[in-house]
Amino acid sequence: MFSPWSSSSHRTSDSRLSGAPAMARDRVAGRHRPRMARAQRTPIRALSVLGSGVVSMLLVVFAWTPVASAAQTVQLGTATPFAVLAGTEITDVPTSAITGDVGLSPAPGSNDGLTQAEVTGTIYSADATGPAGSVDDPALLTTAKTDLTTAFGSAAGQLPTTTFTTVDNQLGGQTLVPGVYAFGHANTANITAASPLVLNGEGDVNAVFVFQASSDLVTASNSVVQLENGAQACNVFWKVGSSATLNSASTFVGTIMALTSATLGTGATVQGRVLAENGAVTLEANTITTPTTCLTSSPTATTSPTTATTSPTGAGGTTGAGGTTAAGISGGGGSGGIAAGATTGSATSTASGATGVVPTGFPHTGLGGAAHARYGDLIALGAVALAGSAGALGVAVRRRRTLPLRDGPIGHA
Repeated sequence: MFSPWSSSSHRTSDSRLSGAPAMARDRVAGRHRPRMARAQRTPIRALSVLGSGVVSMLLVVFAWTPVASAAQTVQLGTATPFAVLAGTEITDVPTSAITGDVGLSPAPGSNDGLTQAEVTGTIYSADATGPAGSVDDPALLTTAKTDLTTAFGSAAGQLPTTTFTTVDNQLGGQTLVPGVYAFGHANTANITAASPLVLNGEGDVNAVFVFQASSDLVTASNSVVQLENGAQACNVFWKVGSSATLNSASTFVGTIMALTSATLGTGATVQGRVLAENGAVTLEANTITTPTTCLTSSPTATTSPTTATTSPTGAGGTTGAGGTTAAGISGGGGSGGIAAGATTGSATSTASGATGVVPTGFPHTGLGGAAHARYGDLIALGAVALAGSAGALGVAVRRRRTLPLRDGPIGHA
């Protein structure tokens, strides 16, 4: 007999029997598929986190690591006018030719062999025992020596752009652009006569060259340091950790700042300064010319308007503004005059833009200032970080779109 209850029970049983496996499969799929997705995503997440950490660390390291910057001009302060400055003694086998001041401190003012006739400038002494015509000014000398010590430290503290190995003739034959150059002791010489050291200003009259000798500086006889393309002696500095020796007939450029002493051989010439902090300066028929002025821009020749006037003979001419106009220069000439002794003056061409100044400020070097970051490296690392982030985001979006939704909790029909 047909029974609705048995039929209903049969249908319910069939439904449960037929539906349960499907729902079980759904539950299994709903639970296991997300687990497998998470397992698949774990390496990607780990790599993303690790990569981001590494990139961030590298960015910090590169951003804060000190790097070499362009050479900074060295401020000499009150030592600027001195061609020769020493601590214990200045000796000279006549006759030398020195353009600039000469000073000795803290030793007494005795200078063996050096006379005022050899110096175009002032000889300063720490007491009244200096050569005839010298000026007793211990306070000035003390300040100048202090400023020299400060300048020495400034030059020593700059980070080298290039470091030469300790071999003979590290610098000879080199053509160097503005920068900071470190070098060590050489058994024969740091610069030999075989080939010159060329300092190339690359067209910038404010180009600065700083040389750092870890111990001594020695140039061979007949060696040459020369300037080209706008480089100027006023912007070349030599920090010498012990003593400097320029052998006979050396042609040298720049300011020598020796911690101990400096010795110039017969006939050696220096376009710059010879400054010794603690020891002696020894001269022998040398020529030293202090660069009292330094061009701050490249000269461009122009022509001023023509003006001609006449002034009384023997009277000073019309004052020329920086040599712009020489009008009526006669006798001693005007304070800006050009052609002294002429009865009638006329305007002459001038150098527009060429300004002579005492190098007491920080002339612009083009790349001076604080140490520069490695912009290229930082940009490259930033690009890697962005690419990694974009890739990780793309993978996450793709997997989110392809993964099925979790099944809800199993309910009874």
